[in-house]
Amino acid sequence: MTIKKSISIIIPNYNGVSLLEKYLPDTLRAIRFADVPYEIIVVDDCSRDTSVDFVRANYPEVKLLVNDSNQGFSYTCNQGIQFAKMDLVMLLNTDVCLTEEYFSKLWRYFEDPNTFGVMSRIMNKDMKIEDAARFLAFSGMKFKATHFFYSNDPAKKTPTAYLSGANALIAREKLLELEGFDEVFSPFYCEDVDLSFRAWRLGWKCYYEHEAICYHEVSTTTRKVKSKRALQAAVYKNKFILHAIHLDGISLALWYGQMIFVEVLLRVLIGKFWILKSLREFYKSKDQIRISKEKLRLQMAAENSNYSLHDVKRVYFDSIRDWDISSVRLK
Repeated sequence: MTIKKSISIIIPNYNGVSLLEKYLPDTLRAIRFADVPYEIIVVDDCSRDTSVDFVRANYPEVKLLVNDSNQGFSYTCNQGIQFAKMDLVMLLNTDVCLTEEYFSKLWRYFEDPNTFGVMSRIMNKDMKIEDAARFLAFSGMKFKATHFFYSNDPAKKTPTAYLSGANALIAREKLLELEGFDEVFSPFYCEDVDLSFRAWRLGWKCYYEHEAICYHEVSTTTRKVKSKRALQAAVYKNKFILHAIHLDGISLALWYGQMIFVEVLLRVLIGKFWILKSLREFYKSKDQIRISKEKLRLQMAAENSNYSLHDVKRVYFDSIRDWDISSVRLK
């Protein structure tokens, strides 16, 4: 017998009134079809549009939290996570459309007490797969999760290197133990990768379910408010932070060399000087990185875990090469 759980759906919002108007009805339809206790929490990150008025006027049953100032994705989601009361937390972007039967394929994952969370197949408007399971790999000391795949055996539980922040169903108690997203990654990017990496390293599992489907308008908010160079600088700064948190010892020392000579100097030589801003902002974050590493060490000790990401790759991902899988080519 399938055991269902109650769900808190957390929707971070910034100037997304048109997206709320378009996709919130689909979210309500999916969670009502699931027939479980639920709450929907919209956390508004100090929008300048009419988002707050729209939710209050049209969806009085939706719980609304409003930031006093613009704080970014991690902080905004964490407000909702702390407020949530149900068994599971669904992190959902404003630009995601859930299909009606979305939750029906996800319950089985939470029969395993070591499940951290599960994400679904994400499709774009052209009916192409935008996101699937990600294989955990390394290039030198650099993390790689750019190989997208899915299992052709629907009975298998497919691990994924990380859960997409756009749509992930997560065990609330585990999410609280990890204290949600690490705000060192503010305003955005890599926070979902880091959260999943921390879960794996505590001995919990992140899964991908190919038969659960949603549709996504990609990065609509960040594209409106950030230039391409600013986005690139923010992305690489956070990639640097991610590696600094999750590598230790000789691996960390080797990565620093790889970062300087491959990630930074080669880009400078071809005129991509924005990488210097990434490096500068990364070094400004060194105290926060030290706090994040110590917090992770204590959390791993509490779970009696000593997993490195190399261990996670060896135990959970190397065996996938023997599966009947399909690779996904993304546009």
